This record gives sequence, C-alpha cells and structure tokens, in this order.
Amino acid sequence: MSRLQLALNVDDLDSAVMFYSALFGIAPAKRKPGYANFAVTEPPLKLVLLENPGRGGTINHLGVEVESSERVHAEIARLSEEGLITDEEIGATCCYATQDKVWVTGPGDEKWEIYTVLADSDTFGTGPKSSAHAAPTDEAKGCCGDARDIANACC
Repeated sequence: MSRLQLALNVDDLDSAVMFYSALFGIAPAKRKPGYANFAVTEPPLKLVLLENPGRGGTINHLGVEVESSERVHAEIARLSEEGLITDEEIGATCCYATQDKVWVTGPGDEKWEIYTVLADSDTFGTGPKSSAHAAPTDEAKGCCGDARDIANACC
C-alpha cells in the first residue's frame, strides 16, 4: 500500500473536518486537538488537516505513506544514490503517531516525506526537532512547534 499525503493548514479545524467529510464521504480516521486526518480509499490519499490560524488554505507539506520501515530505508538509500539530501527521522513521534520517515526538499522548497506509521500515540509530537506546522498545544513544541521551520516537518 502506498498513497499520497497532502497536509493542509486550516484556520478552523471543525469547519475543515465538516467540509472534507462531505467531500470524501467519510469521517476522519483520527481527530485530536488541532489535528485530523482522513484515510481516503479512492483516490488513495492521506489528507492531514493542521489547525494553523492565519495560514489556512496553504500546503503544509506533501508525502508518500508506504507500507513498512523496510520501504522507508529503501527510499533513503535510493534518494541518497540520486544525490538528494535526506533528513531521516526513525522512531519519531509526530501527529499522534510514531513513524519512520525520510524528508527531501523539492526545487521550489516544498517539503516531501516518505513515511510509515509504526503505532498511534497520545501525544502530537515529542521529538527534538521543530516542524512545518504549528503545534496545537505547548506539549507538541518539541517535534511540531514552529510553522516557519519546515525543513524538519512531521506528520
């Protein structure tokens, strides 16, 4: 299983959840304070909504969800062989999930992650890095604190 991920900044999470529930005909797969995600079957999409007032309607980051840690490690090797600079986060907790992931930056400074979810988490993020999106609570500042530092985003 692979699917594209689109992480959007939204001004109002409740109205965004209502809209995307109607658009895709499904309820969120996960809903937490300041955060929701949808696991859309058709088209295969992981839609992540990050409440980030004042930045609504903008792309937070992009990604590809893959089926295993082995696939993430294979992508790290492949991307490195292609000469791309990678930022690896193995066992990182972010967006209420523990994940293995690798980040690359596109030519327009767009951030892409290739990741797999290892387990659900009760916390938004506890890693040492800041990220692409604002944290819904102070507890998350370690992993997902500064909306301007998108080089180390997580979701």
